[in-house]
Amino acid sequence: MSGGLAGGAIQASLSGRYALALFELAHDAKGIDTVEKSLTTVRDALAESDDFRTLTTSPLVSRSDAAKAMAATASALGVDDTTRNFLGVLAENRRLGQLPQIMRAFRQLVARHRGEVAAEVTSAHPLDDGQVDQLKQQLRARVGSDVSVDLSVDPAILGGLVVRIGSHMIDSSIRTRLNALASAMKG
Repeated sequence: MSGGLAGGAIQASLSGRYALALFELAHDAKGIDTVEKSLTTVRDALAESDDFRTLTTSPLVSRSDAAKAMAATASALGVDDTTRNFLGVLAENRRLGQLPQIMRAFRQLVARHRGEVAAEVTSAHPLDDGQVDQLKQQLRARVGSDVSVDLSVDPAILGGLVVRIGSHMIDSSIRTRLNALASAMKG
C-alpha cells in the first residue's frame, strides 16, 4: 500500500514517513476518520495553547518528560489511542517539532485515499458550514475533482482567503491586496 498510495514526494521527507506510518496504522485499524479528527483536535490545541506549542518545540524538555506531558495532553484532549501512541513515539524520538508537517502530510494521504484533492484554506474568521460547502463546490469546479479542505484561521490576513492546493496558491487576502497597493503607490 505505501508505495503507490503515498507517492514519492510524501515518502521523501521525514515528516512524510511518519505520516505514512500513522496512515497505515489507522488504515489497518479501520480508524482513518478517527485519527483525522484527533489530529484536528491536536492542531487546534497547538494553535490555541502556547504551553502545548512550547512542549512540541522546546529542545529543553527531556524525552521522558515530553512523552509524559504528551500522554497527559492527549488524554485531556480526548484523542484516540492510535494518535495518543503515535504522539508518544514522536516525543520519544524527539520529533514533536515535525508535528505540523506530519499532520499536513497525513491529511494529503487521507485525501488521496478518498480520491480527493487536499486544499489548505486560511481565513481571517471561522467559516460556517454553508461557506465551507460553497468553497468546496467552487474548488471542485476549478480542479475537476472532490476537494477536502483543511481550515485554519489567521486574523493577520484581515479578510478574504488563502487557498493552497499542492504547489498552487490562490491568495485573495486583504493583507496581500493592501501590500500590492502599497507597492504600486511607491511606484
